[in-house]
Amino acid sequence: MAKKLVIKVTAGADAPERCSQAFTVAAVAVASGVEVSLWLTGESAWFALPGKAAEFELPHAAPLPDLLDALLAGGRVTLCTQCAVRRGIEEKDTLGGVRIAGAQVFVSEAMADDTQALVY
Repeated sequence: MAKKLVIKVTAGADAPERCSQAFTVAAVAVASGVEVSLWLTGESAWFALPGKAAEFELPHAAPLPDLLDALLAGGRVTLCTQCAVRRGIEEKDTLGGVRIAGAQVFVSEAMADDTQALVY
């Protein structure tokens, strides 16, 4: 069984169920003691900004701000470099604890020993 989990979430409000699933799986893994790295790419990039997770709505789903808080507290959250640039997001704009990194770092994390990577 993998000891680390790398999750890339590409969906945001445009595909709310897929987005929520990614955050839920990541938060459950953190709560289970798994080392988690969540990557915000595509439309999920907006959730790196303060207040954006609170705008997300999906009936019968855990509140996205709670899931994101759990991930920031117990895992690692990364905003894709290119996704940030395309949206005009700079590191100073992001939530505390969110780093900005690119594909090389993602590949390095995903290919590490004892690591499982998932893409939503």
